[in-house]
Amino acid sequence: NASLVGILQHPDGTVLKQLQPPPRGPREQDFYNKVYDSDCCDSVLLELREYLPKYFGVWSPPTAPNDTYLKLEDVTRKFNKPCIMDVKIGQKSYDPYASAEKIQQQVSKYPLMEEIGFLVLGMRVYHVSSDSYETQNQHYGRSLTKETVKDGISKFFHNGYCLRKDAVAASIQKIEKILEWFEGQKQLNFYASSLLFVYEGSCQATTVRLSDVTLAEKRGMPKGLLSGGDILEYNNNIRVINSTENGKIEASVSKGLSKFYALHKKAYSKRHHSQLSLKVENLEQGNVWKSSTCITQEHLNGNVIPQLEKVFCHMPADIKENANVEVRMIDFAHVFPSNTRDEGYIYGLKNLITVLKNILDN
Repeated sequence: NASLVGILQHPDGTVLKQLQPPPRGPREQDFYNKVYDSDCCDSVLLELREYLPKYFGVWSPPTAPNDTYLKLEDVTRKFNKPCIMDVKIGQKSYDPYASAEKIQQQVSKYPLMEEIGFLVLGMRVYHVSSDSYETQNQHYGRSLTKETVKDGISKFFHNGYCLRKDAVAASIQKIEKILEWFEGQKQLNFYASSLLFVYEGSCQATTVRLSDVTLAEKRGMPKGLLSGGDILEYNNNIRVINSTENGKIEASVSKGLSKFYALHKKAYSKRHHSQLSLKVENLEQGNVWKSSTCITQEHLNGNVIPQLEKVFCHMPADIKENANVEVRMIDFAHVFPSNTRDEGYIYGLKNLITVLKNILDN
């Protein structure tokens, strides 16, 4: 199925995105080549790099030299429990050269695109209480209306205990930078392209620099391995790589990846029993709640987490370190040269910012 293009995590910290069939795949490859050309001196394109995953050229497995993959930065890699959302941006998700059938097909998928200007394609949210992920596929986003889209998106920022307003605020700032870029350029128009949002879902990954509140995890895991399970959701190529599928995919990509996944699984199960050392102070009241114990991950579901949540979810904004949030543009199979501003994309970004601000103000 051409729409299920694999996103594979590579041990070197990149992801491999299989090139789609022509004309889409070559168009996306040309886009990356143009933006990342070493001779590029166009300030508009140079700034655009800040908002994309880094691009490392193309790669083909030795066993299948005709299969081409884009080698891209894995934006989720630095996160311990990455929460990921993929939002398609723009009022039209078909490009100017689309056939009548293609237009009809795209419009019927989400008739509200013109009015709302964006569509949630998938999300994966870490719930602190259950130490597990909740995943929504593209049917979730397509069920959202003007009335429910705010609650639909706020779900991405809710960890089972509280709304991560820090992550919402940081996301708004990042989108505003991208909006500024769009308002200043007239050379590219983007259709069916997405924003990828990632924020840190785990409290342990944060060290809050306060006199007596430190919370650091002794990471029982090699740096180069991803901790969030082997899944990443993308735009028109949503593909969830789970462990049973891994075998099939690895074999076709390269022998080396199999070793990596085997190692990953081993490290992951070992890590699950890693010790956490916690020392937390409840800042809200004058009374001091302290815990300096070593506990295993399994016990985190007991009493400790609500106490941590008091610290992390109700801490004054200026004390929290800047929320660890990434917002990157992805999926460029329908990017075209232009001589006008991309009004459809700008409309989508502005409306998304409005929705996120409403979530903050609630």
